[in-house]
Amino acid sequence: MKPLFFSFAALGLILASPTLADGDPSWSAPHEPYHIVDNVWYVGTAGIGVYLITTDEGHFLIDGATKDGAAIVEDNIKTLGFDIKDVKYIVETHAHYDHVGGLARLKADSGAELVASVADRTALEAGQHEGDNIYGASTFPAVKVDRIVGEGGTITLADSTLMARLTPGHTKGATTWTLTALDNGQPRRVVFASSVSVAGNVLVDNATYPHIVRDYRIAFDRLETISADIFLSSHPTFASLEDKYQKQKTIKYPEDKAQPFVDSTEFPKYVAQARADFETELARQENAKK
Repeated sequence: MKPLFFSFAALGLILASPTLADGDPSWSAPHEPYHIVDNVWYVGTAGIGVYLITTDEGHFLIDGATKDGAAIVEDNIKTLGFDIKDVKYIVETHAHYDHVGGLARLKADSGAELVASVADRTALEAGQHEGDNIYGASTFPAVKVDRIVGEGGTITLADSTLMARLTPGHTKGATTWTLTALDNGQPRRVVFASSVSVAGNVLVDNATYPHIVRDYRIAFDRLETISADIFLSSHPTFASLEDKYQKQKTIKYPEDKAQPFVDSTEFPKYVAQARADFETELARQENAKK
């Protein structure tokens, strides 16, 4: 398996720039859908994580990929044998165009309620990321938020409950979601993590997001309290999902009980690396202001 813990500060340059992002074909490129654990499925593109959680009472969809990626998400849901119209709730991790650009179409085609934090609501309904960023504003199709969720808020369908953990900084209302799923009868703590990279955000004298540094630190402190058996990321590379998927295809599961996606040590390392990269970038920006 390839090493996961590269520099998020460096990767943030790619993730924030509309010019660079438009040139990254993986963000809107097809990827076959696949099963992760229990009722959790990957339905995203090659470069953007989107997750389907299925129940007898309807389904959850986490994030919406790019505007062009929405069609891929819908095709993937259909390929798995599910119906987009059975999606009852769509939740978002953070209001950047590569993750929410497809929400307007997915919401319209499913009839689902869109659930988001109050701090991301303005950006979603305006169709534009909030906060000073060195690459300027990025836009996406505006979409109405139907339901606001706060820290520790939950949404339930059948016996599946998603819990919101507010992890601001990357965007004002960035939200990490948690779920308990069964892995061959064993409960697993699944974390759908919002991005926490700096991604071009202005950390010093950010006029439109003055408390951004405080928020990042709140996010890191909160993430350090979350236990994850299965770490699912907004970009598949963050959690080496492609490597795990390829490994999964080579084993017989659940007969041999080898679950490639289970690793309780991975998420804390991800958070620690992201915090270190944040502090490095903050120091760089502070020194540049002197």
